Amino acid sequence: MANACATGATALRTVIMAVKSGEVDMGLAVGVEKLAGAGLLGGGGRAKSDAKVWEPSGRFGAVTPTDGRIGTDAMPGTFAQVGMEYGHKYGEVSFETFAKISEKNHAHSTLNPLAAYSKRFTLEEIMNDMMIAYPNTRPMCSANCDGAAAAVVVSESKLRTLSLEQQRRAIKVSASVLTTDPYEEACQILPNVNTLTRNAAKVAYEQAGVGPDDLDLVELHDCFATAELVHYDNLMLCPEGGAVDFFESGAPWRDGSTPVNVSGGLQSKGHPISATGIANIWEICHHLRGEAGDRQIEGAKVGLAHVIGLGSACGVHILEKSAV
Repeated sequence: MANACATGATALRTVIMAVKSGEVDMGLAVGVEKLAGAGLLGGGGRAKSDAKVWEPSGRFGAVTPTDGRIGTDAMPGTFAQVGMEYGHKYGEVSFETFAKISEKNHAHSTLNPLAAYSKRFTLEEIMNDMMIAYPNTRPMCSANCDGAAAAVVVSESKLRTLSLEQQRRAIKVSASVLTTDPYEEACQILPNVNTLTRNAAKVAYEQAGVGPDDLDLVELHDCFATAELVHYDNLMLCPEGGAVDFFESGAPWRDGSTPVNVSGGLQSKGHPISATGIANIWEICHHLRGEAGDRQIEGAKVGLAHVIGLGSACGVHILEKSAV
């Protein structure tokens, strides 16, 4: 299946539903991507022959491309606008604040041996690097890379037939939610990444019987630094409009009250699109099992994994440490 950046989470949810329905008692979800050298995604991948002249061609016939004419289809530009829109709605967000989010994630990456980039950047290095789409500089963008991730899902009855060690390492899926966004005319210009994420989070918290304050860690979809900021709000980790205050409080650092992207996030570990949704699950599971090594969040019992794919789809999973 393909569901943009939510592909892995969608595959996992499909397996979870098959197990819950009784159709199978064990299933495997796999996400694989080969993106190294793919270049910039979105925007059609081709330069326009003339910015003022439209030449109808190809399978769309009389439908003109929108990129550069009505907003942009290029991901850096889209999520740059998402971040600036948040500042326009709730009060200005400085370039430095967005850069500090990237500083946090790259700092976290130094404890992750599987990150594509395990390097700490100073705030000055991030802010003075190549500008990709204001306010996101190069270190504030997720990296295209190759990657794969997999998850095995079993029913409770099947789990009890497995070894005691397998039972001990099992992680409970307390919520598995997939949403899309309602049609809005404005989405022709800028996709609404907020509504479907907030809807998914609400349903997930209800399914799991927990709230944001119960989370010991969060792996969210930080395809760009601007995306991480708005998803603090969308996942209700802070009061509405309070994402900047939440970040400035230190809460999302690994030693804060709600650690976010202790893996280093997509800005550091890379973003192999189809694998990312399951990779975020993998990270949460390792903390809940106490197997995350130097980056372990001590005493972690509940974690949330979030991913969003433009089109749009949002997957939210809440996982809990097994009581077996």
